[in-house]
Amino acid sequence: MNDSVFKKVEKKTNINKDTILSLANKLKSSNFKDENVLSEVINELSYMTGREISDEKKEKIIKAIKSDKIPNDIENKW
Repeated sequence: MNDSVFKKVEKKTNINKDTILSLANKLKSSNFKDENVLSEVINELSYMTGREISDEKKEKIIKAIKSDKIPNDIENKW
């Protein structure tokens, strides 16, 4: 991702590039097919952004990740 994407994310979430990269490095070896790992990541992101996420929405995100239904153009979503 280029810096403009990080700037857009930071503007919307107040999470800076260094924090994002730190989280990404921490998660590199994580098993993203494991629901517990995904749930922990979602909870951490929710906490970092100060935005609550419903259990229903969390389950939808987990299901999308586990079934590889994440859009390739996610950076265009911001």
